[in-house]
Amino acid sequence: MLAETIETVPPRPFLKWAGGKSKLLQQYKPHFPKTFKNYYEPFLGGGAVFFYFARQPLQLSARLTDINQELINVYRCIQSAPDTVIVLLANHQKEHRSEYYYKVRENLEGTDCEKAARIIYLNKTCFNGLYRENSKGEFNVPIGRYKNPQIFNPGLIRSVSTALQKVQIDVKPFEDVLHYATSSDDFVYFDPPYHPLSYTSNFTSYSRYSFNEEDQIRLRHVFAELAGRGVNVMLSNSDCSFIRELYKDFKIHKILAARTINSNIKKRGIISEVLITSY
Repeated sequence: MLAETIETVPPRPFLKWAGGKSKLLQQYKPHFPKTFKNYYEPFLGGGAVFFYFARQPLQLSARLTDINQELINVYRCIQSAPDTVIVLLANHQKEHRSEYYYKVRENLEGTDCEKAARIIYLNKTCFNGLYRENSKGEFNVPIGRYKNPQIFNPGLIRSVSTALQKVQIDVKPFEDVLHYATSSDDFVYFDPPYHPLSYTSNFTSYSRYSFNEEDQIRLRHVFAELAGRGVNVMLSNSDCSFIRELYKDFKIHKILAARTINSNIKKRGIISEVLITSY
């Protein structure tokens, strides 16, 4: 069960995440279902929507999943051993410099908690906080240009750990939600890699596994199956003709978002996205 109150720092995303939803929550709030008992998030990422609900005086069960094994390991370690992760991050903070960054990036060995602290450290010090893996599943983002990066907040790590208690966290493909979400008591939020708006904006994966047009179609079938069961389903994606046509049978809401990652700085700014609901 999610904690009714969080006595420390309010839980919120502790990772930088491309496409994170923290700044869009005020636009999302009117579109959340009014009542539900079970929350499912199959593309966990930074977890902004989950942490929003964790801050509310609610009693919900939650299941958080993602195909990214490294990411899920981070959440599990913070859930079960926050103080160990904090100690490891403190050491990374002390040692941080360019040579150290690349040494840590190349070192794939260690305990689960060491691997979790490694990912958080790299995330907080890499270019644009971008999570990206090569075809071998190796983190390959260069170091960012930060003078004094804040790698971690002990109070936030402990608050996140509290929010994650009794939450199920697993490495699973998005289709796995079909085994659990069955009725109007359930709310599923999908935040997949967005469909690219152009051939030059085709970054559609944060891991070695790409997410292409066929995957978007498979996701739509899962969305429709859940909706047919009466499940409350919500999905974020890019505002383009392909996605609008794919979800034309559902409610499509326009959301304004700031684009901050683009090789051409002139193309950064406010763009429209879509929020699709089955209810």
